[in-house]
Amino acid sequence: MSTRRISSSLLLLFLLILCSGASNPADKEEPSSIGQQMNQEHLKPRLPKPRPSPVTTSPAPAAPATPAPPQTDEFLGPLECLDKKLTRASCGRVFCSPWQRCIDGVCSCKPPYMCPRDGVKAVCTRNHKRYLSYCQAMAMSCTTKKAVLSHFGEVCGESVKKFSSSIDKQTGVVKLFLPDDGVGEELLVCHGQWNMAAANVACREEHNHPGLESMGAASAFAVNYSQISGGAEPLPRRCVNVRCQGFEFSLAECEIYNRVDIGDGAVAAARCYDSRPPEDCGFTCANDKCVSLNQTCDGVDDCGDRSDEMCCKKCRNRAFRCNTGVCVHPDAVGDHQLDCLGGEDETPKHLNTIARTTKQEAEPPEYVSRRNETKTTRHLLESNLVCGIPNMDLVDETEEHVRGRISRKKRVVGGVEAKPTQIQWQVALQEHGRIDCGGAYVGGCWVITAAHCVRRNPAAFKVKFSLWKKYAPQGSTDIVPVEEIIIHPNYNPATYENDIALVKLKKYPYRDYCVEENPAIRAVCVPWSIELFQPNYTCSISGWGRTKTGKSAEVLLWANVSLIEGCQSSYKHRFKAGMMCAGDLDGNVDSCQGDSGGPLVCQDQLGVSYLWGIVSWGDKCGKRGYPGVYTQVAYFFEWIRSHTGWPAVTKFNS
Repeated sequence: MSTRRISSSLLLLFLLILCSGASNPADKEEPSSIGQQMNQEHLKPRLPKPRPSPVTTSPAPAAPATPAPPQTDEFLGPLECLDKKLTRASCGRVFCSPWQRCIDGVCSCKPPYMCPRDGVKAVCTRNHKRYLSYCQAMAMSCTTKKAVLSHFGEVCGESVKKFSSSIDKQTGVVKLFLPDDGVGEELLVCHGQWNMAAANVACREEHNHPGLESMGAASAFAVNYSQISGGAEPLPRRCVNVRCQGFEFSLAECEIYNRVDIGDGAVAAARCYDSRPPEDCGFTCANDKCVSLNQTCDGVDDCGDRSDEMCCKKCRNRAFRCNTGVCVHPDAVGDHQLDCLGGEDETPKHLNTIARTTKQEAEPPEYVSRRNETKTTRHLLESNLVCGIPNMDLVDETEEHVRGRISRKKRVVGGVEAKPTQIQWQVALQEHGRIDCGGAYVGGCWVITAAHCVRRNPAAFKVKFSLWKKYAPQGSTDIVPVEEIIIHPNYNPATYENDIALVKLKKYPYRDYCVEENPAIRAVCVPWSIELFQPNYTCSISGWGRTKTGKSAEVLLWANVSLIEGCQSSYKHRFKAGMMCAGDLDGNVDSCQGDSGGPLVCQDQLGVSYLWGIVSWGDKCGKRGYPGVYTQVAYFFEWIRSHTGWPAVTKFNS
């Protein structure tokens, strides 16, 4: 019998199988052909086949619903920002507290010993220990996520009663014990400055709802004293004002001032957040708390993590909008403490014109101001690093007049002559006697330049400070040898991606410095946030590059440029992460060959200058529609910091 022949019994069995298969309704879900089955198997992940499970009549689970996009209005947005779930810890948009530092875009806790010790008040903690400052106590709270601070002063120990607070479960009234000279007093909280930010802190301390304490309060309100004073337990007859930022773990860490008699007035109360969302849930916070839409962008931390104030097109209720899109409370404007990255909340205009009727400029002597302690700590930290402020004694008085005229009439290609000591962080990189690139001095022993300007041969390079004429040193010029050149490990010379390098200068023998004290040399600040300066901001570039005629400049030139958004449309695939554009799309302003590695510097609202970009590449010079491409320094902040250390990188987040 041939092997191709099938016996009658086998044929009958085959037909029975076909018939039974055709009558099975479940087979309608199977692929209609072998080809279709193979294609579907190819698209499936290669996972182990599941074992057969018992037949069940339970309905198949419904597909998960697609989450609705966040609601926005004329104040809140845009959606691209909201999707990032930014909070007060997002130091790309806001300052970290003095007991924190910015690492990888997130505010991280410092150890207490890193807080300054001079000019600050001692505090007593709840575990009977004494810390040297409010900053130290807050650093410990930041690390442990628990309230540490009790009260200011030298009086401490187990016998001294510590700060405490409570929320009445029936009325929501907030009561606290405030230590004072080792004695203290029970007080209610006045309702005048009471808001959701303070209520969040009170609920966080209360821990009425374990697991939900980070969400804080569901509501903050006032209760008339006459409605609650007739209970079995007598209530305090005096109240104290409490003003919180929202980051605190306890009301003890907030601003406390003005103890007064309540009389027939109202006192503060709060309802803590629980698992039931409120009726008006217009905005979901980053911590999943729900608040109404009109609570966003009002300068008050209603969420408990400040996510309701981080992405705002404009602000409600007289709150102030920073250029980064963050709304801050009106009380924060003109209070001599920076809240906006660019310093716009503390410009002379606001210091002189903002009406500050709701602020307490002078706290009663019986209290220590937490705000003033924070301000003192920040000042002490900032004084350790001086950058971004040129020595104005050496800048020609007519510079501003010249700058204004030049920005209207002149071209960067060719540029305008700088004053001999005008750009005090500009350096020239000399390789075997030739100067083809510039750089920027950022303090200590460090210069930043473009990677394509250098090679890993430090002996071939020298750095020239305070150079004006390219090949003729002036009296203030200093020439420093190079110890090390650090090129970004991912630099691609074919695409100019990651076009950044660090030049480490040699120290003087038996000295701890590399550059002699020189009134014509100042460091420029290194920015830590790519949000610090927005598109269309006017900055300046400088260098000895080619002029409009194509010849190399003999004297240091400078000009104003604008930051340009969306220039990747000009350069397509050649535009990479960490690049930015400046100039103008008409080609009237641009850098050119020979300017490479030189600084693009932006000045904030308080006159502090930051190294915003490094001259990198472009399509010819001054070509219409193809502005100059720069390395975005803030994008590489962590890499810079990892090599230079904290003291030489940033003025405010060190």
